Amino acid sequence: MHDERTTGAPTGPQPLPALARDTTAERPWPVRLLSEKIRDYVAKMSMVWVEGQVVEHTYRGRAGMQFVTLRDADVEASLPVHMLTRAYDGLHHKPEVGDHVVVQAKPEFWVKSGRMSLRATALRQVGIGELLARIDQLRRVLAAEGLFDADRKRPLPFLPAVVGLVCGRESKAEHDVVVNARARWPQVRFEIREVAVQGMNAVREVSAAIAELDARRDVEVVVVARGGGSVEDLLPFSNEALVRVAAACTTPLVSAIGHETDAPLLDLVADYRASTPTDAAKRVVPDVAEERARAAQARQRMRAALVARLDREQHRLDALRSRPVLANPQTTVDTREREVGQHVRHARHLLDAALLRAAGEVGRLAAQVRTLSPASTLERGYAVVQRGDGHVVRSPDDVAAGDPLHVRLADGALHAEVTATS
Repeated sequence: MHDERTTGAPTGPQPLPALARDTTAERPWPVRLLSEKIRDYVAKMSMVWVEGQVVEHTYRGRAGMQFVTLRDADVEASLPVHMLTRAYDGLHHKPEVGDHVVVQAKPEFWVKSGRMSLRATALRQVGIGELLARIDQLRRVLAAEGLFDADRKRPLPFLPAVVGLVCGRESKAEHDVVVNARARWPQVRFEIREVAVQGMNAVREVSAAIAELDARRDVEVVVVARGGGSVEDLLPFSNEALVRVAAACTTPLVSAIGHETDAPLLDLVADYRASTPTDAAKRVVPDVAEERARAAQARQRMRAALVARLDREQHRLDALRSRPVLANPQTTVDTREREVGQHVRHARHLLDAALLRAAGEVGRLAAQVRTLSPASTLERGYAVVQRGDGHVVRSPDDVAAGDPLHVRLADGALHAEVTATS
């Protein structure tokens, strides 16, 4: 659509750009033209099925149209929906605030208000069975990503100084966690974030509270607590956006949603799943009385073990001291002294016997030597005649007349000269 400036004499205003990319600061589109083009573009869209949660709705029986506002289940995005009253009245189940519905609608853009809405021709509620089937499908997808793996679970601190608590406003879950925790350990402190735990704002508020507490350095564990409720009430805790926020939490997370039979996806991704808010308090905070009793029992066991060890060592020491060598150490010395004396006497006896045998042998050998000695021969009257050069004369041929001789006798020696040989 063009205004009157798009026609006229050549000297008049220049025509408006036909395409958005041709606009400039000197040749802009007027608001009405942009709105009309948006309307025309949206009008080309086909009918579409849209899912959302009813956040606003007031039935007007006499009006020709009924108006509903649908909000995305995960993010802050909403659209108004209008529907003919006669078609609306023909619905088997009329939607209420909080219901999940799907509508068959065609988008419309209103030029005057710059507002887009959906003109619905059909509307139906999403049944619980279908929602549970979607949750089961999401469970399989998240499990395949490893978000439920045991090795991702972080251990809970033994004695947290500060516990982060996400719960409903003035809820019984908050009372159960705080009262039971402080009864077990009075010094524990809480950072409490009261949020919507059901309805259209639950996902956004719970996710924001988890992220805020996770960012605090003093918070050592985060507890998300809610009492029991219907399947519809617990749907936010199986929402993919909330589950992924919980999976990204670096602080140990405890899920205490519903009762033992309830199983939202938050339970699977949490580091610990408590059956009730009271169970969460007992798991997160140790009982001071129980810990003191355990400490006393441990001291008693250590004392008993030490006493038993000392008794065993004392018995071993007494047994060692009762032995003769320790009872009278002199006994060993006396025994060894007697043994040494016996060995000395035996050695002396053996030595005396050896000396006697040796003396007899020496006497015998001496007699033999004396018998064989030349001196014994000389004592019997014999003499040894030697020439001057010391050679023993055994034959007259050994000397000649005039040779000097040395005659050795038993008691001395004589010097002689050869006068003649024969």
